Amino acid sequence: MQIILLEKVVNLGALGDVVKVKDGYARNFLIPHGKAKRATTANLAEFENRRAELEKVQHEALVKAQDVGAKLDGMMVQITQKAGVDGKLFGSVTNSDIAEALKKQGFDVARAAIRMPEGPIKTIGDTPIKIALHADVVVGITASVLGEAA
Repeated sequence: MQIILLEKVVNLGALGDVVKVKDGYARNFLIPHGKAKRATTANLAEFENRRAELEKVQHEALVKAQDVGAKLDGMMVQITQKAGVDGKLFGSVTNSDIAEALKKQGFDVARAAIRMPEGPIKTIGDTPIKIALHADVVVGITASVLGEAA
């Protein structure tokens, strides 16, 4: 299916690109989330009329993400979980736990923006984590997991 991107999408294209994607990806994700529209002649004409407005919104979102990213970059978040004597956690620390800890420190970060390359944290210690605030803004933080006696 041919679509017009209404915002930058990682590994797909930039604002205004007309790209061909699988039908299900367009119908189930891109179009419902407002990231794209079908590439019809009417939609292309409408997009060209709204292009300046969409570029302004994209730029404002990028600037906001860069501001938050500058504050978050290199930050350490401490999370306390119950752990055994061997340093293994009872359960794990997930992106929800990290988002909650960031919220307590005044940063409203979406759970989906938190990238955990090795999956949930299952041991005590410091773990590097990436946060994708925008398609162009990815910052690194450290999650410090502290053990609590069971």
